[in-house]
Amino acid sequence: MRGTTVEETYISGKKLQTATIDRKSGQYTYADENGNYYFMDTETFDEVMVDAKVMEECKKWITDGMQCNLVFFKGNVIECITPNPFVYEIIETEPTMKGNTAGGGYTKPAKLSCGAMINIPGFIEQGTKVKVDTEKGEYLGRE
Repeated sequence: MRGTTVEETYISGKKLQTATIDRKSGQYTYADENGNYYFMDTETFDEVMVDAKVMEECKKWITDGMQCNLVFFKGNVIECITPNPFVYEIIETEPTMKGNTAGGGYTKPAKLSCGAMINIPGFIEQGTKVKVDTEKGEYLGRE
């Protein structure tokens, strides 16, 4: 689990088993009514189910057909890594106000094609494709 610290004491000289972590590419296909996400393994074409809890961090960035990296431990997906940066279309934002130029520093909220909300410069209009840092949730530039 991310963001947790576990303190352990080990006996000197005791051997530890190495954790085997696998990474595979998966193409997002759909989410079910329980919030579980389904990906297609791009090598075997098998369907891989990812638990809703695993998807909490990245689900807002997922779009149909997106290629993600799936991290496996003991046969279960423990993390989904979205491409970073990624290009999305702005599907909803305030109209551009007269006087908001590229150097103005004014920002406004925008809804992306994946459903996530970010702040964008005031001069950018609906329908524009923008590059987004999916780890920080920040606008990087127009595409």
